[in-house]
Amino acid sequence: MAMKIRLARGGSNKRPHYSIVAADSRMPRDGRFIEKLGTYHPLLPKDSEHRVKMDVERVQYWLDHGAQPTDRIARMLEAAGVREKATRNNPQKAKPGKKAQERADARAAKAAEAAAPAEESAE
Repeated sequence: MAMKIRLARGGSNKRPHYSIVAADSRMPRDGRFIEKLGTYHPLLPKDSEHRVKMDVERVQYWLDHGAQPTDRIARMLEAAGVREKATRNNPQKAKPGKKAQERADARAAKAAEAAAPAEESAE
């Protein structure tokens, strides 16, 4: 059975509250889970001690038994000191989109055209 440590959403509209659960990867996000490991309240301030609460011993137990944490849970575990920090690199994220790149090229061409006559008159 492929196990995941992931977030299960609760709360009402615009007021999310998440449970940190160990679940079979084939189960739905808010569906059946094996064990509740903690809670996550994203609306609380980042420095609040109540924002993320988890039973670190049980999380470590599931990690030792092959459970894979999701990206968000992995970041929470890194902040708690349970896992070592993974290096992340997404060089594509900083690049502008296709249309924005076209607009930037057009702007550069227009600026070059405007600068060319000014240089000729200066000579």
